[in-house]
Amino acid sequence: MYTYPALLQLINQKITETSFGSNPKELYEPITYMMGLGGKRLRPVLTLMAADMFAADVNKALDAALAIEVFHNFTLVHDDIMDNAPLRRGKETVFQKWNMPVAILSGDLMLIRSIDLLAKTETNQFSKLLSVFNDTAAKVCEGQQIDMNFETLSKVTHDEYIHMISLKTAVLLGASLEIGARIAGASEVDAMHMYEFGKCIGIAFQIQDDILDSFGQTAAVGKRIGGDIASNKKTLLLIELLDSVHKDDLKLLQNLLAEPNDELKIEGVLALYDKYQIKAFAESQKQQYLDTAFHHLNEVSVSPERKQLLINTAHELMERVS
Repeated sequence: MYTYPALLQLINQKITETSFGSNPKELYEPITYMMGLGGKRLRPVLTLMAADMFAADVNKALDAALAIEVFHNFTLVHDDIMDNAPLRRGKETVFQKWNMPVAILSGDLMLIRSIDLLAKTETNQFSKLLSVFNDTAAKVCEGQQIDMNFETLSKVTHDEYIHMISLKTAVLLGASLEIGARIAGASEVDAMHMYEFGKCIGIAFQIQDDILDSFGQTAAVGKRIGGDIASNKKTLLLIELLDSVHKDDLKLLQNLLAEPNDELKIEGVLALYDKYQIKAFAESQKQQYLDTAFHHLNEVSVSPERKQLLINTAHELMERVS
C-alpha cells in the first residue's frame, strides 16, 4: 500500500503534467497559478487512498482525484472573492493578483475542467461518479450560501450550524472517498460507508478548526487567535455560548459582540468560553463525530490492515496543531 507522501507526489506530478489551456493567457494563467500554490491536497489524496484501500491501481483514480482538487480550488478562488481575502497560502489571491472579472471567469473554467478530468476516468460507473460529483458540487454551493445567510441572522441553532458545515466542508471529503471506492469497484454498501466516514471526519475537522481559532497557538495555527470572535462569526462555540450564558452575563456578552476593539472583544469572549466550559463542549461534539466516522469505517469490508493509513490520516487531521 502507498503512504500519504507517495500519494501526494502522484497528485503533484499529475498537476505538473496537466495543461489546463493557454490562450487567452489572462484566462488560463490564474488557473495554473492557483493549482501551483501547493498544500496537502487532502481531498485528492483521499480519493487515491480509497482506491488503494480496495486494492485497485491508484493510477486509474488519478484523473478523478485531480478533478476533485481542481473543483476544490475553484471554490477557493470564488470564496476569496466573496471574503475579500488578500492572501491564500501566503500568496496573493487570484482576484488580487489579476482582477475580479478574471477570477470569476477562471474559476468558472476550473469547474468545467474538473468535469472534463472526471470524464477521463476508466470506469463502468461514470454516470454514478458524475452524479456524486455534481450533487456534491451543488451542496458545497448551498453550504456557502447558508454560511453567508448566517451573517444576517440573530440566532443560529446547533443543528443549522452542523448542516451548514456538512454542506460547505464535509460532503466533499465524503465524496472524495466514495469516488475512489467506486472506481476501485467497491460495493454500494462499502461506498456509502466510505462517504459517511469522510463526511463525519469533515464535520469533526471543522469543529476542530473552530476550537483552534479560539484556543490554538498563533504560531502553530498560522493565523491570529480569535479571528472568528473578532468577526462575530457564528461558530459552534459562539452558538453554544449564546445558548448557555446566564442572564447575568448576557448583557456583558452583547456588549462584547458590539465591542469595536478586537483585543478587548477576544479577551472578554474567551473568558466567557472558559466560564461556561465551551471548549469542553466543542471537544465532546468533535469526538462524537469521530466515533461515528470510525463506526462507518469499521463496517467497510476490507481487512483492518488496509484501513490503517486512513485511520492514521484522520487522527493526524485532528491532532495537526494544539
